[in-house]
Amino acid sequence: MPVWRAATAIALIASQLLAMPAARAQVLPGMSDGAEMTATAERQLGDRIARELYRDPDYVDDPVMVDYVQEIWQRLMAAARTRGELTPELDERYAWTVMLGHDRTINAFALPGGYLGLNMGLIAVVGSRDELAAVLGHELSHVTQRHISRMLTQQSRQAPWLIAAMILGAVAASKSRSGGDLGAAMMTGGSAFAQQKQLDFSRDMEREADRIGYGVMTQAGFSPRGAASMFERLQYASRLNDNGAYPYLRSHPLTSERITEMQARFQFRAEAVPPLPLEMDHAMISARARVLTRPGVDVLRQWVEAADSSEFGKSSPAQQAGTLYAAALGASELRDVRSARTLAERLVVRTRGDAAASRLARLLSAEIELAARNAPAAAALLNAKAKDRAEMMLAAQAAIATRNPGPMTAPLRDWVATHPRDHGAWRTLSALYNEQGDTLRAIRADAEANVAILDYVAARDRLKAAQELVRANADGRGPLRIDHYEASIIDTRAREVDVKAREQMNEKPL
Repeated sequence: MPVWRAATAIALIASQLLAMPAARAQVLPGMSDGAEMTATAERQLGDRIARELYRDPDYVDDPVMVDYVQEIWQRLMAAARTRGELTPELDERYAWTVMLGHDRTINAFALPGGYLGLNMGLIAVVGSRDELAAVLGHELSHVTQRHISRMLTQQSRQAPWLIAAMILGAVAASKSRSGGDLGAAMMTGGSAFAQQKQLDFSRDMEREADRIGYGVMTQAGFSPRGAASMFERLQYASRLNDNGAYPYLRSHPLTSERITEMQARFQFRAEAVPPLPLEMDHAMISARARVLTRPGVDVLRQWVEAADSSEFGKSSPAQQAGTLYAAALGASELRDVRSARTLAERLVVRTRGDAAASRLARLLSAEIELAARNAPAAAALLNAKAKDRAEMMLAAQAAIATRNPGPMTAPLRDWVATHPRDHGAWRTLSALYNEQGDTLRAIRADAEANVAILDYVAARDRLKAAQELVRANADGRGPLRIDHYEASIIDTRAREVDVKAREQMNEKPL
């Protein structure tokens, strides 16, 4: 089982640590007090865990999905700043990074230092961007209120390393051939700490995240009905006694107190909330998430067949768009290019008049052409001057495939200048430089991609390779012409990264 599944257990482990007997009464600290663990220490802990997630095959950097989630996330962040929930110190020190995973279980979780995990399975089931904003707002509030730091300080200064060690221990277990269910192993390992399911301290944290998260999402312009409908969705799953697909319910238990308070906040009963209308672009994003969870060949074929079923005509325009999107992407995954193109053309017609949905349909058509190795057709569908990441990354892939990297090099270079932690953009920029024959810049871009995923040792090795290349060609007798300004940048970065690499190599083993 992939390591991502192990990492999603951190919220559950944390709640189990809270159940350890305490010598003194549980007292909830105020909004800004009681967090003895420094922001820097928490960020360092988060970095160590995030580094493992970046290495996991379940981690996904899908530009289309990332764009959609980031649009919601940045609105929430801006609202948290406006409300004063996000202090300048935490804004600067924490990562504030949402990491996406292929896992089909319905889960989202906060990690130390401002990292959040979001499973594709959750995106696949939420009915609107407002519902997704409700979940992200709740998790964001766990971080801004220093819940993780407060929780760890409550128990032991050893607790953060214990949590990280448990996660990485689960990683090792997941790679063994001894069998057994990782989820059961995590529960068994944590049972020594669990004297009861939840203590008052963690209940208070959940209520606080409910209250502040609700305020943040509404401040950001999302509908309160999104929070209500998401709450109703979770409540329904809770009544079904959670079959394991909803680990979110185990790390965020629905207590009667939370239900009562949330219903009072909505000023109407959750089960009476009228559903938000399904927006076409969200239906398409949810469909993409379902395909990206790798459901298997049989399910992909069912989606292709659903686009021609008798039920298709009875569904709403948004539902039809979602079905066509899943079918076209599914057909492409099955390498049925003819069907993928036909379904994509139908999707283009269906989405006319909806700008956001039309854009997603066009990008999907370009992806299908790239997968079919028809890069010129993909390039014709894309705007090389687009400013959004998804279109820029697809246009760069098309430029590399058509061996015409020049037009996309400058846009990607400008992008990473303002988004230096975007490892996917750095990797793509490295490929563009390679295609241009600019080996030195390609190596540095690859090194910067390793920095972005917190692998400083690998980054140092790449920068050393760049320095060797400079020395081998410095006297003018080598095959490469050296840009001395670039060589100076590499020397500076090599010194900076070497310090971090040494620190990383000297970290205590978990």
